[in-house]
Amino acid sequence: MTPLRQNCTILMSDTGEAVVVDPGGESSKILEKLEGFDVQAILITHGHLDHAGGAAALKQALTAKQKKNVPVWGPGKEDAFLLASIEVQAAAYGIPDLKSIVPDRYLEDGEKLNLLGHIIEVARVPGHTPGHIVFIDREDQRAIVGDTLFRGTVGRTDFAYGNTQQLLSSIRQKILSLPENTLVLSGHGLPTTVGEEKQSNRFFFSGLSY
Repeated sequence: MTPLRQNCTILMSDTGEAVVVDPGGESSKILEKLEGFDVQAILITHGHLDHAGGAAALKQALTAKQKKNVPVWGPGKEDAFLLASIEVQAAAYGIPDLKSIVPDRYLEDGEKLNLLGHIIEVARVPGHTPGHIVFIDREDQRAIVGDTLFRGTVGRTDFAYGNTQQLLSSIRQKILSLPENTLVLSGHGLPTTVGEEKQSNRFFFSGLSY
């Protein structure tokens, strides 16, 4: 989605329910994919515009369509300042129609969400942003990790609020500790697995210290 090529993930169940993770924009395209589904929630991993900039519009459209509040949950409250500045971020990137948002509630490390008949665990993985969280489905061995871990690399930390050591430590503790065949869905680029990143990601496989 958007010129920043961010991955918006839609989880769907056989019972006709869905969850949207990181709607960064282009809400009309997302709504097309959701036709016929009842959306339980919109989840956000962190406060950057390409991950949260479409949440307000999507929430408004789905709430009107489903005639009930479709909540926005996440990220951690530490990212509130980023969510509040999405319109400023969007202007700087020249991307119109993205809106700042206050979520229905922020999420905390260790929370468990009952969605689509699955338990989705919330894990705080700061460093890219202070309140970055990831969503882990242990039953389906899947983790939606936003901009923390990518195929062969990790998220940027060159922001004023970034922290490289915190990010690497958090990835090791919260993501690379999962079973090796866990599917990792990143905020940009192709999927990977925990095992693949432990073996080949330059930040982890060689034991080098960054």
